[in-house]
Amino acid sequence: MDNQDLHITRQAATLRLMVEEKLRAAIAKGLFKPGQRLVERELCELIGVGRTSIREALRQLEAEGLVQTIPHRGPIVSSISAQEARQLYEIRALLEGYAGRQFAERNDPQAVKELDKTVKALVKAAKSNEQLALIEAKTQFYKVLMGGADNVFVTQMLTSLHNRITLLRFTSMTQPGRLTRSIVEIRDIYEAIASGDGDAAEKACRLHIQEAAKVALAVLDSNFSEKAPVAGPKPVRAPAARKPAMGKSGAASPPRR
Repeated sequence: MDNQDLHITRQAATLRLMVEEKLRAAIAKGLFKPGQRLVERELCELIGVGRTSIREALRQLEAEGLVQTIPHRGPIVSSISAQEARQLYEIRALLEGYAGRQFAERNDPQAVKELDKTVKALVKAAKSNEQLALIEAKTQFYKVLMGGADNVFVTQMLTSLHNRITLLRFTSMTQPGRLTRSIVEIRDIYEAIASGDGDAAEKACRLHIQEAAKVALAVLDSNFSEKAPVAGPKPVRAPAARKPAMGKSGAASPPRR
């Protein structure tokens, strides 16, 4: 085999990852709405790259569940139902609760220090009220949280869930009062982990996800109610005319007296 067959084009790979991040952030931020078509030509103009990079990025986002390809329509932003969201949040609460417990019980000072940095970055982003910075800061917090648990399988499963939940994260964070409560909950997670309290860390992680779920599901239920058609009154049918009884000869029988 020719050694050149193993050659890696670093620049192309880096470009593809950058395109992925741009599209992922745009979906998370709500610039591309659920159900919206993602036209390659328009994305090339918006991002300033060729079609190959766009197609590769879309394939990756499709694998993550953020994009789906519809026959005769092409790629669109995925939608998520209330039932799917509820299931995602339930599993995420279990896994992140476990990750928080493992992180606290491992008691790795360097990992705790990294988590502290992400919390401070999140607080700073919240004060600036920059939406993209908020999403990036929260993504980094969860990345360090998963790394602190030091469990490759939990990390793989949570990464998949986080990619899917991207469709709802911005919805949850932008609701009135949610960001302030979210910061408090994340600080509680950090304090429990920093103190090495596994029980408190698991409880704080689960509470954080449960509270986020309440907000996101309320928005989804509200959107569904607004789109659902209002059922009108059922039409009243006139009673069917009674057919006269027929005699043996086929003629109508005379009425009974």
